[in-house]
Amino acid sequence: MPLWGTASAPPAADGGSDAARAPSGSSGGGGGVKAIRSLLPTRRRLRLDPPAKLYFPYEPGKQVRSAVRIKNISKSHVAFKFQTTAPKSCFMRPPGGILAPGESIIATVFKFVEHPENNEKPLDQKCKVKFKIVSLKIKGPMEYVPELFDEQKDQVAVEQILRVVFLDAERQSPQMDKLKRQLAEAEAALEARKKPPEDTGPRIVGEGLVIDEWKERRERYLARQQIEGVDSV
Repeated sequence: MPLWGTASAPPAADGGSDAARAPSGSSGGGGGVKAIRSLLPTRRRLRLDPPAKLYFPYEPGKQVRSAVRIKNISKSHVAFKFQTTAPKSCFMRPPGGILAPGESIIATVFKFVEHPENNEKPLDQKCKVKFKIVSLKIKGPMEYVPELFDEQKDQVAVEQILRVVFLDAERQSPQMDKLKRQLAEAEAALEARKKPPEDTGPRIVGEGLVIDEWKERRERYLARQQIEGVDSV
């Protein structure tokens, strides 16, 4: 069994997210119900594009990128998290997050490509690294923290296990064209988030002018009061 972990934490032996987790420490009718539910297919909360693969350009000795669009197709807010069997050589941006109903995001996945072994042809080598996306239904908007998944393990569902597929970086293909578009969209979204909020200078300046004018009038009034007080002595 593979060990699943996140890019910022050591692999977790139990995966922390198996939707078909067998109940433990249960007895009576409640345990039976949980056992039956564990056999039923989990209803999808997220739609992935691509649905089951991560396409990477094959460039040995380099760090390459893939992308996947994640959309919340449920009627509730959903938290998602990436896990990988190789957290030391792969990482995801963002590693997790919260999506409102109908909201989507393009996540970027980074991976270092090893050189082929045993004289394998470049694109024929099999990649043992896998990625997993897990989800958790939450009550509403909140700040994302990975601990959400630890606190509600029994509610965590495995959305998809993504297999790595290498593409010829020099050859044009529909998959490569789509990957480039998604990466460009992800970069644009990242840059947009980095930008400072819209300049509200004119409104602030206007308020400042009013305050400055009020202060100036008050100072003139106080000065007159002082002069009148001196004259009256």
